[in-house]
Amino acid sequence: MNRRIATALALALVLWLAACATSPSRPRVLVSDGRYVMGTVLEISLYAPDRETGLSVLDELFERAERLDALLSIYRFDSDVTRLNQNAGGAPQAVDPDVAAILSDSVEYSALTGGAFDVTVGPLVDLWVDAAATGVAPSSEEIAHALERVGSDKIALRPGGEASLLVSGMSVNLGGVAKGWALDRLREILVRRGIEAALLSFGQSSVWAMGAPPDAPGWRLLARSAADGFLGVMSLDETALSVSGALGEFVEIGGRRYGHILDPRSGEPLLRRREAIVLAPDAAIAEALSKALLVLGEEEGLALIESQPGCEALLDDASGGRWTTSGWQHAAQLTEPESLPATAPDGRKGGSPLEPGSLKPGSRRSDAAGMTRDLTCPVCQADMPLAGDEKKGDEVYCAYCNSPARLSADADSEECQAEEDF
Repeated sequence: MNRRIATALALALVLWLAACATSPSRPRVLVSDGRYVMGTVLEISLYAPDRETGLSVLDELFERAERLDALLSIYRFDSDVTRLNQNAGGAPQAVDPDVAAILSDSVEYSALTGGAFDVTVGPLVDLWVDAAATGVAPSSEEIAHALERVGSDKIALRPGGEASLLVSGMSVNLGGVAKGWALDRLREILVRRGIEAALLSFGQSSVWAMGAPPDAPGWRLLARSAADGFLGVMSLDETALSVSGALGEFVEIGGRRYGHILDPRSGEPLLRRREAIVLAPDAAIAEALSKALLVLGEEEGLALIESQPGCEALLDDASGGRWTTSGWQHAAQLTEPESLPATAPDGRKGGSPLEPGSLKPGSRRSDAAGMTRDLTCPVCQADMPLAGDEKKGDEVYCAYCNSPARLSADADSEECQAEEDF
């Protein structure tokens, strides 16, 4: 296995910046930014020796992420992956070294998981997308035909950076691993730039918790359960994390719900509502294993993860079942949160998603009945609904991104604002 093996709105993870204190022996400044990359928001927070250095590092990180997006996306007509798919069954073609590297890693991940993770599922994805559009589930014959074009053993990689897909009609989709793989490349930049503490999060589902904030044991992340509640708060130090959900997104065909995660071996979507969290020393392998855990289930999946050095996992079922690897609790440091978001009118904890930017920072409003007040989330700028009886110092959660914040004054005070919970 080579050196790299180590989402919205399913089990959400939220950046919970801890301990914004400055170390007296080594001053560090926190800088943060978020940009739309790879179809979601890439959020980065890091501690740098000074603000100028921190901003320079942020620019370099986002530039690298955007370059990878341009190479790996199937939604860009000129990406290397798009050209590879269009040439399936044809002669080998030159690809960027990054593309060759992620394809090589993905072939290894497929072998590691016994095919439970596979980036060549494109024909199956297309089949089920068409089924969702027509409302008619594919026949067994159609699934079998699609499976003839699936399998990482049909990816050919040659010395010198050439690649090919051996069967006409094949297509590679790197969506299940690209974000984690990109985070690993971003971490390489952080190491080279001398950054020791940073939190990188792709859409709250693929995360690198590098080091820990000053005077804190780790980066704190709030984990949502498969049943729309909360598992608790994790404290992570120098580990990567991936969250995958089955039936977090789904289509309904003939009155039956089909999840967006497919079993590459059978061609069938997953039907049980579950969430998988995997911790690993590498974000790409964490992503591959979190998908494989959903496909393989609690026995085979957890046994696979137990066999991988430095990897731990939790599998949560909406019906109440919960399984973990033997070292999960030690690695995740999962504890019950101090408080939980209020239940929204639709019954989901944490509220319903709100459009970010609807209010300016520090503003607030009342609903028609005068029963709630909304502050503005200091992270994503969405409205943060309050019941009205919260006190100064209470912890509240954003209904859009689930970021925790603390109130600067009582909820009924004109000076009440939501501040980042450092």
